[in-house]
Amino acid sequence: RKAAREFLETSELLVVQSFVPSEYDWRVGVLAGRALWACRYYMAPDHWQIIKRDDAGKVADYGNVDTVPLDQVPAHVLEAALGACRAVGDGLYGVDLKAFGDQVVVIEVNDNPNIDAGFEDSVLGEELYRVIVGEMLRRVERRKDLREEVE
Repeated sequence: RKAAREFLETSELLVVQSFVPSEYDWRVGVLAGRALWACRYYMAPDHWQIIKRDDAGKVADYGNVDTVPLDQVPAHVLEAALGACRAVGDGLYGVDLKAFGDQVVVIEVNDNPNIDAGFEDSVLGEELYRVIVGEMLRRVERRKDLREEVE
């Protein structure tokens, strides 16, 4: 409570999230309401986060990453990710989730998700990039068409 009071002296908003330990977090990549990839990001050894930093703030260790074919991702995990994105928009998102049995908790929706070669793209390969670029091109063409209609 003391920390919250101190924080609220400089901010009008305080978001509190309970600590939920887990072996890994899900990250589901979504574009235009469609799931494209799913990864399990494991916690760094003997640490509560995916990345462990030393006292100087430098990366000391990483957890492993598994990319999972979408048909092997629990349906309730995908549904939660897609639902979270519907509340935000139709862009490119990386949704972080924790799953416990039938329960899923959305941790955050990232609007600038990392897509690292060999990780997020390891199931779809180059097709992942074709889909993303194709959607971006479609959006540019749609805007171009709308401008031409106005003129």
